[in-house]
Parts: sequence; structure tokens; C-alpha cells
Amino acid sequence: MPRRLAAARPLSSPAPLAEAHPLPSPAELAAAHPLSGATAEAIAQHRDTVAAVLARRDPRLLVVVGPCSVHDTSAALEYADLLATAARRLGDDLVIVLRAYLEKPRTITGWTGLLAAPTLDGKGDLATGLRLGRSFLTEAAATGLPLAYEFVDPALAPYVADTVSWAAIGARTVASQPHRHLASWLPMPVGMKNCVSGRLDTAVAAIQAAAHAHTLPAVSSDGRLTTLQSTGNPDAHLVLRGGPTPNYDKASVAQARSALTAAGLPQRIVVDASHGNSGKDHNRQPTVVADLAEQISQGDSSLAGVMIESYLSDGRQDPETAHPRPDLSVTDACLSWSRTAPLLDTLALASRRRSRLGG
Repeated sequence: MPRRLAAARPLSSPAPLAEAHPLPSPAELAAAHPLSGATAEAIAQHRDTVAAVLARRDPRLLVVVGPCSVHDTSAALEYADLLATAARRLGDDLVIVLRAYLEKPRTITGWTGLLAAPTLDGKGDLATGLRLGRSFLTEAAATGLPLAYEFVDPALAPYVADTVSWAAIGARTVASQPHRHLASWLPMPVGMKNCVSGRLDTAVAAIQAAAHAHTLPAVSSDGRLTTLQSTGNPDAHLVLRGGPTPNYDKASVAQARSALTAAGLPQRIVVDASHGNSGKDHNRQPTVVADLAEQISQGDSSLAGVMIESYLSDGRQDPETAHPRPDLSVTDACLSWSRTAPLLDTLALASRRRSRLGG
């Protein structure tokens, strides 16, 4: 007896969209908050300089330093002024780059950064965040400092990429194909962090992927979805950020060098003194920096850079605080400026000693 087919169910109507708020196009935002010609030229030079440091054509040490995330733009610009003064003083030995992070990746929930949630109250306002963030980035770049940025949402990259001199792909996104393809298009050196588990192979594969040309969807300058053809990023490199156990020590750095060599990649390593390498305790960052400075002083040329989470005041606060302090991090705890400045001197001395050894 033939089997009877059930009558097809009518297709249900799609769920209504949440209230939509149109965003400015990247071109509109850039026109409202433009880079001066001199600043744009300086950014291009910064990118070349960072690439030269990574390739050891420039013997100085790269130091990416600043707040875990920017939540108050005026206070962050105050920090930038302090850092710019230090960068000029230590410029013979260090290339200092300001952490200007406006997006925060989250394992589950939490404040996602100034772009998405500029008011810290859990209410997203991306249009306002983009305007505020772009304004901050252009002002920070005008200090003369190179800017560092972690790209979290690839769709937002066209709004800010022209201001950035060093980029990161984070531990939670380094395995993501869209982020690897984005890195292949970004016009600046990109650091690939080892994943949260501490494994290096994912980041090494990301470096290899970013070096190749890719076709990727992106937001065009006029706000339309378009296709980009990247040419590959020759300056992608490894960032050691620790995991369940630290990986900044001499043996871990040697293991990282071996992994890069086995993959046919240059031995270019940046070490993050925070996150897994400090056990998320900002008070341990000076210990990490001291260890790295010793390795650099002994001539390790693979150590191209160091990252430090630092801000105006020591520690952190919850973003949900009724009246958050502008000078205190709302994400990871940071070292105060007064505790950071001596670390920069320590790293400058280590870089100088390595240069004398020919490293």
C-alpha cells in the first residue's frame, strides 16, 4: 500500500527584526573625523618601521603598551600624552606603540568595548560608538604615536583600519577563517596570538593563512557589502600570550622558535606580559618583563616585541560601577603609569645591550 505523504506545512513568517539603527558608511565617518595628511603619512611610516623591527632590519624593540581597553577617551588621551613623551625619550632603543583597543572579545558575556557599548550600561549604540571611537583614534594618532588595535568584528575594520600601525588577532578568534582573511588584507603588521589553551599550532597556521591572497567579503567605503581581493600579509607574526601556564620563559620562547622554523616562517615573536603570562594578575607583569629583558639582553634576536597592559591608575573596576573612574581600567587590571615607566627604561636598556651584541 503506497505510503501517504504528510501535507506540507506552510512556511512560517520570519521573525521580525529588532529595531534597526542605520550606521554611517566608513567614508562618511572618515569625512567627519579625518586624518590630517601629515598624520596619514606618519602612520604609513610607522607601519614600515614596525615591519622593519619585526624583521630585525631595525635593531630596536617593539613595545605595545596601554590600557586593556579604552572606556574614557579623554583619560586615554591623557595617557597617550604621557606615553608619547616616553616614546620620544626612549626612541633610540624602543618603538613604542599605544594600545588603542575599542573592541573586546568575550567568552560568554561582558562589556564588548567602546565601539559597541560606549555608555558602559549594557545598551549597545554602535553608531555613537563608531563616531566616538573614530574621533579618539584620529586624536591619538595625532600625538605621533603608532596605534595598536585588536580587530574583533571584521565588518568594523574598514571604519578604523587606516588609523592603525600594528594589529592583533586575539586568542579567541585566531582560528577563525574570516579573521585570518582579514589579516591578509590589513595594511599593517598583524600579531597572531596563541589560543586560550596555550597551543601554538593554531596561531602558526593563522600566520601561514594570512600570508596568502584571499577573496573576502567586506564593507566598502560607501557602506555596501563588496568583495575584496587581498594580496597576503608578509608581516604576520606570533604573539605569545600564555594559556593555562605561561609561555614567556626562555624554554617556551625556544619552543616557539622551533614551531615557526618547522612551518617555514621567520622567527618573529612578540610576548604579551599580561593575560595567561601573568595569570591575569597585573602585579606579575613586572616579573614577566624582567625575564624578557634578561633574554633580550643576552642577545635573543627572535624577541621582537613586548606587550604591557598599563593605564593611568593601578588595578581595575567593574564597568557596571555607578560612576566609573576615567583613570581606571574597566576590563583587565592594568599597571599604573608610575609602575610602567620604569619597565620601559628596563626594556630600553635591554634593547641597547642586545644591539651592542649585534642581535
